[in-house]
Amino acid sequence: MQRTGIRTAEMIKYASNAFLATKISFINEMAAICESLGADVELVAEGMGSDARIGRDFLRAGLGWGGSCFPKDTQSLAHMAAVQGTHPQLLRSVMEINADQRRRMVQKVRETLGGLEGRRVLVLGASFKPHTDDTRFSPALELAELLLMEGAEVCVFDPVVPAARIASEYPGIEVAADVLAGARGAHALILGTEWPEFRELPLGHVGAVMERRTIIDARNFLDPEAARRADFEYRCVGRPHAEHVPAALRGRGAMPAGPAIAAPIAAPAPVPAPIGAAAMTPAAAPARALSAGGAVRNGGIPA
Repeated sequence: MQRTGIRTAEMIKYASNAFLATKISFINEMAAICESLGADVELVAEGMGSDARIGRDFLRAGLGWGGSCFPKDTQSLAHMAAVQGTHPQLLRSVMEINADQRRRMVQKVRETLGGLEGRRVLVLGASFKPHTDDTRFSPALELAELLLMEGAEVCVFDPVVPAARIASEYPGIEVAADVLAGARGAHALILGTEWPEFRELPLGHVGAVMERRTIIDARNFLDPEAARRADFEYRCVGRPHAEHVPAALRGRGAMPAGPAIAAPIAAPAPVPAPIGAAAMTPAAAPARALSAGGAVRNGGIPA
């Protein structure tokens, strides 16, 4: 057992969460580079993680970190450092990259749909991570707010987070009773939280009620081949070769599915700074029934 003073104990806690946040922001920055070079960030993370000095945990590209601990601890540590006259440059960059990841996703949605004004999107997930009803600094809800500000019609569905809470905290965002209701007339599904139910969505049924069959997998969580088989356009993070645009959607504001050949790595260029927030906090909550006495199944489609 390690014995320390109060100051050192606080620093251990802050530094641990800030380091994990740094790993997530790092792999998200690698994802942006992979997209421009035609590389696959999932394979990059797997290769990095095979090195015991690095490890695979927290090397998962997506929307970034959220919750109560990572944002609070990273921001607190950076603030304390600045107050004491040090220069927390790395911590500031970690937070900036995290905020930028939401903005990057807004840009991806905009480019995919050929604009956001008047487009209806269904964000799948409201909690900051699966298996909790905690929405503090939720990347999914932060993304939903940004899309709303850009003129999109935004609907959210989460299998656990109470609809009344989302509606009260995020006025202007519609809350769906189930996936089919939220997807009706939608131009895109956006995967914001990695709930296992969303992997089981009957995409054929969901696509049949949509205005446009487009999935934007902001967590690299869904099966690209399942989307392809259901004739969906599929977009993801840092995996250009996994993306797919059906022939019927080409020329309808859809961007090409990614470079066919990786470009050579060029000389380094200055990297712009971003801003952030988000974290880890477990909180068990019972799944919400979607219809009278009905359990949540098939990704939120009533049985």
